[in-house]
Amino acid sequence: MTSHRDAPLGVFDSGLGGLTVVRALRERCPAEDIVYLGDTARVPYGTRSPETVVRYALGCARVLIGRGVKAIVVACNTVSAVAIDMLRVELDLPVLGVILPGARAAVAASRGATIGVLGTAGTIASGAYPRAVASLSTRTEVAGQAAPLLVSLAEEGWVEGEVPRLVARRYLEPLIGAGARSVVLGCTHFPLLRSSIEAEAAALAGGPLPVVDSASATAEDVASFLVERGLATSRTAPGGLALLVTDLPKSFAAVASRFLGEPVVADGAGRSPAPATASPLASPLASPLASPLASPLASPTALSAASPGAEKGGVGRSATQGVDVEQIDL
Repeated sequence: MTSHRDAPLGVFDSGLGGLTVVRALRERCPAEDIVYLGDTARVPYGTRSPETVVRYALGCARVLIGRGVKAIVVACNTVSAVAIDMLRVELDLPVLGVILPGARAAVAASRGATIGVLGTAGTIASGAYPRAVASLSTRTEVAGQAAPLLVSLAEEGWVEGEVPRLVARRYLEPLIGAGARSVVLGCTHFPLLRSSIEAEAAALAGGPLPVVDSASATAEDVASFLVERGLATSRTAPGGLALLVTDLPKSFAAVASRFLGEPVVADGAGRSPAPATASPLASPLASPLASPLASPLASPTALSAASPGAEKGGVGRSATQGVDVEQIDL
């Protein structure tokens, strides 16, 4: 049995884009165990109604709570924009989003100039970024642009070459035309397309523009929050990572590896229903610090504690075997 501070962080997104936040968290908080849920069966959320997004988000959050997490990071701009207040009301644990950290970093980078935001239709329509920026700087204007095709390109792994650059240019033109002198990647899928976005933004503006990645800013906020609340893990060994998905497309391993920055193993991935309940103190990671019998993932369909990564204190950190995946039903 682990203490509450040594319980894992829960992270979820509509698809794989939230793995950019997981990647940043693993760099900033390397000892934390993380359980990630990607709702790949219902991606994208950005075109859904607010009511549907709230329903999906609550479902994802409850799965993570069933895995014994100590806090939830909403690694989805759409959910952060339209559902995070409801999550905080409904859930009895801390819930952190990506909007405010991204806005704070953008205000610092813009130095008073107009901020451009690329996001999903839902994020842009919500007005979440203008509100967040206004809470930080009353003199900074925000121009938003929905960029749904960038989500599809990222999910398909089509992140380099002429096509993503042309699509990025199409979405950036109105932002630069509105006077934007910095660009926020207002969707966690977009860091994969950063090089194309930076190149086209510079070409349109006549010089380099700051491009703000909300994933990195969120990781900094989460790290500070955990320390302030006494929730930072007491462990020093590398933390483990459990990947849960609701669908497993053929391209999953390659695309997920690109988002995460380390190998992901999807061949023969286990499938199991989401557990209805779990001890809030039970770690979902089969590591030397927890009994495999107490772990919701310690089963033939879940992460293997026999991987070389487990011997170093973290399941799924093996460079040779990669991170395993479990498919669940919501």
